Amino acid sequence: MADLDLSADIRALRSTFADIRDVVDEPKLQDEIAVLKLQSEDQNLWDNPVHAQSVTSKLSRAQAMVAKLDSVQSRLDDLEVLVEMANAEADAAVQGEAKAELVLLQALVSELEVQTLLNGEYDSRAAVVTIRSGAGGDDATDFAEMLMRMYLRYAEKHKMPVQVLDTSFAEGAGIKSATFEVDAPFAFGTLSVEAGTHRLVRMSPFNAAGKRQTSFAAVEIVPLVEQTEAIDIPETDIRIDVFRSSGPGGQSVNTTDSAVRITHLPTGTVVSCQNEKSQIQNKAAAMRVLQSRLLEVRRREEEATKKQIAGDVKASWGEQMRSYVLAPYQMVKDLRTDFEVNNPSAVFDGDLDGFIAAGIRWRKQTQLGS
Repeated sequence: MADLDLSADIRALRSTFADIRDVVDEPKLQDEIAVLKLQSEDQNLWDNPVHAQSVTSKLSRAQAMVAKLDSVQSRLDDLEVLVEMANAEADAAVQGEAKAELVLLQALVSELEVQTLLNGEYDSRAAVVTIRSGAGGDDATDFAEMLMRMYLRYAEKHKMPVQVLDTSFAEGAGIKSATFEVDAPFAFGTLSVEAGTHRLVRMSPFNAAGKRQTSFAAVEIVPLVEQTEAIDIPETDIRIDVFRSSGPGGQSVNTTDSAVRITHLPTGTVVSCQNEKSQIQNKAAAMRVLQSRLLEVRRREEEATKKQIAGDVKASWGEQMRSYVLAPYQMVKDLRTDFEVNNPSAVFDGDLDGFIAAGIRWRKQTQLGS
């Protein structure tokens, strides 16, 4: 039996992992953990729940990163021992175990490498995702619902808590729009590369002639605003309307005027929430989303100013950033990164890791290039 040689793969992994540790700056991270631990042990910490939540969340994220780094380092060391053992015993089963562990470690190191690129101002935040149907009639509203399910499945697979805030159902199939929160660390940084126009090409199930149909949906991702930095919105700047919830619902959801729509008059931004049972809860959720969107508007204005100063940047977020083709062939392709797969069913079931990782790397290269 031939010896198993994974030395080149392990060297490459160690080199990438060393770069990751340098970027993370583990000694600095350990110092931050020590400070956060002291703050978390303060008896008066929970007198300010917002500050307490911020401290405990930061501590949890920092500790999780250190634990992951230690785990990968240990598994890399163990892998070399496992390869030596497999060759010494000429054991095919142990060789197979070593190859499988290499694949898992490559995936873990790749995930860590992507995480180190999420260092934008708002990347660590939770995210507010809004999906809107575009051109394409029933196919577009159906496509919007397919995208909503895709992101909900992605969040579920990654154990990201989700709260659906508003769903506007179409008269025919699917949805006109939907808004939901993804409340997990780095949800915004991770999902923000999904923002843009998505295109679906398929044989239309809504066309009697069964012709091929192209439809569009827009995905908006904004960082969830933190209570400590909430944007002050004067009451004179907003109009609040209440109405009866539509679509499927439980007791009282469709029988009282509990749904809330808030219009920000200076910008024309409209936010609605109808998934909570009470008008007060819906108003609070809608205000939270409005503040998040206004924060994103401010961020974009700042970015536009920076770009104006820096000059024209060729690489930019454009329309039709991804195509989902179901006919005449099967393919999902990101038009910015050229990353593609030939299994649309898996993608619509939430298998987005490859697209997101490629998007994050593309964004970082674009930023460095500009």
